[in-house]
Amino acid sequence: MPRDEWDDAMDGTPLPDDGPAAFLARVEWAARDGQGPGDLLAPGAARLLGLDALTLSICAHDGHLELLWGDPESGLGTDLETLQYTLGDGPTLEAARHGRLLHEPDVLVTDPHRWPLFLPAASRTPLRAVVAQPLRLGAALIGVLAGYRTTPGPLTTAQLRGLHRLGRRLLLLLLHSDQAGADEPTGLRLYRAEVHQATGFLAAELGISLEEALLRLRAHAAAEDQSLSDLAQAVLTRRLPAGTFNRAT
Repeated sequence: MPRDEWDDAMDGTPLPDDGPAAFLARVEWAARDGQGPGDLLAPGAARLLGLDALTLSICAHDGHLELLWGDPESGLGTDLETLQYTLGDGPTLEAARHGRLLHEPDVLVTDPHRWPLFLPAASRTPLRAVVAQPLRLGAALIGVLAGYRTTPGPLTTAQLRGLHRLGRRLLLLLLHSDQAGADEPTGLRLYRAEVHQATGFLAAELGISLEEALLRLRAHAAAEDQSLSDLAQAVLTRRLPAGTFNRAT
């Protein structure tokens, strides 16, 4: 989303009627009561933490990160997560891989070798600063809470503490929901359901592994400068035949 469109979209976004402390307390009580994240993550949560966008991803059974929630629901945060998923490169993936907090106050001065695919693409968006916190239970990665800003500069100690507290409480919510065994435990929609469906379809049609099918989808999306979601829809509706991906890329 171009910067001017992002600014226009944010101007009309209402803030929650309470502050960061009350918001975090509400999430903590929800964790104790067994509610899912979808019941608590209202629009405006990102701005309470000094961010322009906030995303929550969980680690799927195949090891990939699955985007579950974004504030705002569409725009900067979800666009950047989709970009990283497509390219296989970026801050959310690094935080998940290394299992520690990532805080980059100005992506315009970040070493270009750090995210060689993500940074050039992100430079065409309003992104200036990013923070990503892995949600871990012991050695197991459960998910990643990531925040994005359109202005450079580090988060304050209070903002980082608030992000950490929110991450810990969301981890409890996710774990409690998963243990409950509900059909839709998080109360949140899967952003990439069609990508997983297209991956499974290609794997079956071409006789290749799911990992190889996803790699071919990613390569095609990058080569055609197309979103994975749009590409997946084209595959599932047969507008793009499976034979298009029949050779390794």
